[in-house]
Amino acid sequence: GRTALRPPARDAVPAGFRGGGLTVLAADPEHITFTRTPDPVPPGRYAVTWASGRAELGPPEPDTGTDGTPPPRLLRTVGGPPAPGTRVTLTPQLHTGDPRTALGIDFADTDIPAELGPLPAWFVPGPRDLWVIALHGLGSTRSFALNLLPFLTDLGVPVLVPAYRGDPGTRSAPDRLSRLGAAEWRDADAALRHAAAYGARRVALLGWSVGATMALHTAARSPLHGRIAGLVLDSPVLHRATTVRALAAERGVRRPLLPLAVAAAEGTAGPDSVPDLPRRPSGAPLPTLIAHGPDDRIAPWEPSRALAARHPEAVSTYVARRAGHAAVWNADPAAYEEELRRFLTPLL
Repeated sequence: GRTALRPPARDAVPAGFRGGGLTVLAADPEHITFTRTPDPVPPGRYAVTWASGRAELGPPEPDTGTDGTPPPRLLRTVGGPPAPGTRVTLTPQLHTGDPRTALGIDFADTDIPAELGPLPAWFVPGPRDLWVIALHGLGSTRSFALNLLPFLTDLGVPVLVPAYRGDPGTRSAPDRLSRLGAAEWRDADAALRHAAAYGARRVALLGWSVGATMALHTAARSPLHGRIAGLVLDSPVLHRATTVRALAAERGVRRPLLPLAVAAAEGTAGPDSVPDLPRRPSGAPLPTLIAHGPDDRIAPWEPSRALAARHPEAVSTYVARRAGHAAVWNADPAAYEEELRRFLTPLL
C-alpha cells in the first residue's frame, strides 16, 4: 500500500510513464531512433529525459527509410543528443523550470496559506475576469501545467499554479502518503481562497489526474464553491482501487500481491468515494469538460463516461485515443486547445 501511495522517490515522472523506458539506437542533432519495444512511442508531443539531458520530440518527417518507421525529430535538446545505448524515459511534461525560464512568460511567485503550511505558487496575470487554477497530477509537479500555459495566457485569463502537499517546497502529510485527492483537495481549496482574496470572483478549476479529482472534491466541499464557474477534468482518478493497483504494478509490486496493495491502500486512505458532479447555487450542474481516453492505464475512462452520461446537459467530453494518463493534450495539442477554448469562452 505504501509503495502505491508514496510520492515518487526520484525526479518527477508522471504516472503511467515510470514503468518502462526506451533505449536509443541512434541519435544526431535532428533525429532520434529507438530500439523496438512492445509499446511504441505514441504520436504527438512528448519529451524524453536521461541522466544528462532532455529533449522534446517533434512529429516524424515522411519516412525515407526501409522499415516503415520514421524516426521522431529532436526539438529543443538540452545537453546534446543522447548516445546510442542510453536509456531514456518518455514523459508528457515538456518543460522544466518556471514560466519565465521555460517559456519567457512573466509571473509572480506567491505563497498560499494552507492546512499543512504555505504552498509555493506561480501567478500569471491576465485581463479577463475568470481565473484558472491549474492542478497537476500523479508523479508530476506544477511544471506540468507549463504545457498549457501559453494557450491560457493567449486566452487572457489570470492563472494560478500551486504546489500541494508532498511537492518540493511543501510539507507532506505525517505518513507521507497520497490520498489520491481525498485529502489533497484542501490545498486546492486553499488556492481558491487565495484567488478570492486577491479579487477572483469566478474561477475555473483545471486539473490533471489526481489534480482533477481534487478539483471535483473542491467544487463539492469548498465553502467558496459558488465562485467556481466550471471544471476541466483531464484523466480524473474516479475509481481509486483501479488506480492504486496500476500504481503498485508500475512501481514493481508483483501481480499476486496487487490485491493486497489495494486492500492496504484502502485501509490507509479510507473508503473509495468521489463526489458526483456538484451543482451551482442555481441548482444546475456545474459546467464541466472531461478530457480522457480509453488507453489510460492508470485511471480508467469508464467512470468518466458514466459521469458524463449522468449529466449530459452540463458535461462535454473530449476523447483522445492512444493517449496515456494525463497525456490527452500531448496526443493532439491543437485539437485539445480548440476544445478547451470552446468550453472556456462562454465562461469568460
